Amino acid sequence: MTSNLIQAPEGITKYTDRLADPCIMVIFGASGDLTKRLLMPALFNLHCGGLLSSDFAIIGIAFDSLDTESFRKKMTEDIKKFNTRKVFDENQWNEFVQKLYYTQGDFSDPEAYKRLAVLINATEAKLKTGGNTLFYMATPPSVFELVSSNLQSSGVKNSEKGWVRAIFEKPFGHDLKTAVELNRLLLKHWKEEQIYRIDHYLGKETVQNILAFRFANGIFEPLWNKEHIDHIQFSVMETVGVESRGKYYETSGVLRDMIQNHMFQMLSYLCMEPPSSFKPDAIRNQKSELLDAVRIMTPEMVRTHTVRGQYGPGKKWDESPAPGYRQEADVSPTSNTETFACLKLFIDNWRWDGVPIYLRSGKNLWKRGTEIMVQFKNPPDILGRGQSASNARIPNRLFFHIQPDQGIELRVQGKSPGPTMSTQTINMRFDYSESFESSRGTGYEVLLYNCMIGDATLFSRTDLVETAWRIAQPIFDVWEKEPAGDFPNYPAGGWGPKKTYDLIENDGRNWVEVVSRDVLEKIPLFKDTGKIFLYNLAINLRPDIYAPGDFIIKKGEVGTEMFIISSGSVEVLDDQGKTINTMGDGAFFGELSLLNATPRTASIRATSDCDIFILAKKDFDKVLKTYPEFLGKIKKIAEERYKVKLPTT
Repeated sequence: MTSNLIQAPEGITKYTDRLADPCIMVIFGASGDLTKRLLMPALFNLHCGGLLSSDFAIIGIAFDSLDTESFRKKMTEDIKKFNTRKVFDENQWNEFVQKLYYTQGDFSDPEAYKRLAVLINATEAKLKTGGNTLFYMATPPSVFELVSSNLQSSGVKNSEKGWVRAIFEKPFGHDLKTAVELNRLLLKHWKEEQIYRIDHYLGKETVQNILAFRFANGIFEPLWNKEHIDHIQFSVMETVGVESRGKYYETSGVLRDMIQNHMFQMLSYLCMEPPSSFKPDAIRNQKSELLDAVRIMTPEMVRTHTVRGQYGPGKKWDESPAPGYRQEADVSPTSNTETFACLKLFIDNWRWDGVPIYLRSGKNLWKRGTEIMVQFKNPPDILGRGQSASNARIPNRLFFHIQPDQGIELRVQGKSPGPTMSTQTINMRFDYSESFESSRGTGYEVLLYNCMIGDATLFSRTDLVETAWRIAQPIFDVWEKEPAGDFPNYPAGGWGPKKTYDLIENDGRNWVEVVSRDVLEKIPLFKDTGKIFLYNLAINLRPDIYAPGDFIIKKGEVGTEMFIISSGSVEVLDDQGKTINTMGDGAFFGELSLLNATPRTASIRATSDCDIFILAKKDFDKVLKTYPEFLGKIKKIAEERYKVKLPTT
């Protein structure tokens, strides 16, 4: 028998032969931002992709004085702003909007639930949904228990036929104590199998692809352990500040908002043991076991294994001025809330014992991107014996690009063209945008569809939520008792606190930045140098941060690195320590020592927080050898700057 395949909507890059179950979806808080920006566009995508049953309806309930007609009109206006489709199909929307209904109500008013019950019963009789009902709590967690209690006491959720499920939005508690209490209250009114705690990060294709990559391929899983992996880096970086969310962020911070939930979920997917099957509980059991093995920090470990930061005034990604966090609306001028955090974790099990895992996330940074980097251990240095320094070992690295670019990238070493055995980094990359004709979704399509078919794989269970809080709670405790004394400690538009780089460099490692071409093109030295050149340059750059007063180079030292200022300012000093020149964004220095093997001719000191790209001599030599036209360009600049004549070879 042939299967009648249904193409998934934009945002779901897979095929399925199963429709979502017939059901009525009730959205509490249907007039809010979440509904118009994310839920309705996602549901419309599912409709356009043919994944929703024809017996499907949405009932919105909120305090706003709307009726079904005005609710449909409002959603029609909003979908034109927030839909994610390549081409918005008016006919499809006109069909979909007829599935929308609305009833006004105060969530604490028993009469509101009576009206809701009448509307559900009438809609069910019309559509024959079999009693299947999905409640979506697009509300603050503070009303979860109120709504759940009223749904139960009114009998609205006590269907004798079909299934009843409820989706709850994060945050799932404010700390371990409140998370445990929230779970206790929810379990008074719902069975565990009815509760779907949603994390939109798990709706991203590239997050789900971590599981497929590991368990559908036989190449990497044998290497996925402490014997072959040196360390792992997770980075979630945002170019925006808190903007209008100051009131919320003051009670949250990046550790609660991003790391404790989204990043711990990604960590569990990347590092968990193979499940016995891909059934929901088989996967969730392994995720829970993995998080349970994460080492709980002592107070001293919190002080040495974590870094927190808060952005001060600086520049946005487009070079326009940006206020500091304490100058944002609804933020205390003495706020101790972190907008950046970095953790070093260990997993105490046989697979990962001794492998450090670094996580960092922050707002108002120099670039936007979510990436996971797995660095493998170096092989024996066979090629380096008796060879030039250009054959210095560079580890293999595997990248999962989650957003905005979506893909998987493997960097390995290969032979450079030419008669000598010289190696260079080469790249093997899979890009979603090049392989699948699918525009972006909201991240909710997969999650809503899975809930409608009863697949809880991508949703958090009670034990997962509480275990994640147990990892984070000791950090909260120390940070609350010991307020940061250096806030703000990084400028808006910068790379984050300097201590973040110290943390990993003290272990003999470096943050591996995924530097995009547009970042390098802002630097005058690299304009009009070509795509391939910029790529090869980017994978060899190492970022570092210098605080005001730090010496970057000193006169007379043997030069082994060249420096490029991404942001910040430095001063050039003479023998008496007097300033003879200054340099800022886009400037570079240190190239002369690499071109003619002479000691440094001057000392250079940071006069502000400086974010600097560093190019080591071995990589500098590779770049010049491969791109001789760049050698001519940089030699000309150096000769004009230092009034010297450099050798022609």
